[in-house]
Amino acid sequence: TTLLSACGGGSGGATGTLNLSVTDAPVDYAEHVWIEFTGVEIKAADDSIVDITYDAPRRLDLLALTGGVAEVIVDNQILPAGQVQWIRLKVNASQGGDPADDSHIVIGGVPYELRIPSGDERGLQLNRPITIPEGGIATFTIDFDLRKSVHERSGMAYNLRPTLRLIDNSTDGALAGTVDAATLTAAGCVSGDKAAVYVFEGTAVPDDVDGTDPDPVSTAGVDWEAGIDPATGGVPYTVAFLAAGDYTAAFTCDAGLDDPAADDAAVSF
Repeated sequence: TTLLSACGGGSGGATGTLNLSVTDAPVDYAEHVWIEFTGVEIKAADDSIVDITYDAPRRLDLLALTGGVAEVIVDNQILPAGQVQWIRLKVNASQGGDPADDSHIVIGGVPYELRIPSGDERGLQLNRPITIPEGGIATFTIDFDLRKSVHERSGMAYNLRPTLRLIDNSTDGALAGTVDAATLTAAGCVSGDKAAVYVFEGTAVPDDVDGTDPDPVSTAGVDWEAGIDPATGGVPYTVAFLAAGDYTAAFTCDAGLDDPAADDAAVSF
C-alpha cells in the first residue's frame, strides 16, 4: 500500500475518487529504466492544487511494467467532482553525481544518467482533462512508452522526453496474439533479435517511431523466452491499455534499430 499525504482539495462540495497507475511500452536496448517518483500534483475541478507527497521517494523500474502490468501511484484519492485540468508527476532526476542515486537507465549493466528536461523543477505534466464522477471512481493508467521517449545523447547520459498516454481503464482493452513461426523465418528473425509488434490506429501503412504520422499508438516486445507455442505455431505478444477501436498490427525484427528522433529506413515490417 502506498502511503500518501496530501494538502489542498475540495471546498466541502460533491466528491469522487481517483486511482492512477503507470505502465510502459518497452525500449529494447536497456535492462532497466528507473524513475524515482516523489508524488503527484492534481489541478482539481474547483481550481485547487491537490499535492500528494509520498512519505519516501518511490523508484519504479518501468521495464518491469509491460504486457498489461501497472503500478499504482495514486490510491483512492478523494477529489472534488468534475473535470481535473492536469496531472503532474513529481520526479527526482538530478544531474551530476552517481547516476544510480535517482532516476537512471541501465544498459549493459552500467547505470547512465537519465535527464528529464525540467523534470526536477516542473515534473512530468499531462494536460488531458479527465472527469471525477460525483460519488464514483475514476481509474486511469499512464503509459510512458519508452520506445518513443528515451533519446541517446553524447556523454554518459540519456534524455527522457516522455510521450505520456492517459488511458481510461473503464473502457480500455488489450490486443494479444502470436507472430507465426513462418513469418519469423521469412523475416530472417532469430531468437534474441529485438522483435516487436507495433500497433497503429485504424488502417495504416506501418512505419517506425519518428514523431510523424503514422506513429504507433503502442508497441510490445515479442516474448522469445516463451518460445513457439505448439498450439498456435507462433510466439506470443500482448499490447495492453488500448482504447476500443480498429487497429493495424505489424511485426518487425528491427525494433532495436528504431531511433525515435529519426526516420529509420533500416526498420522494416
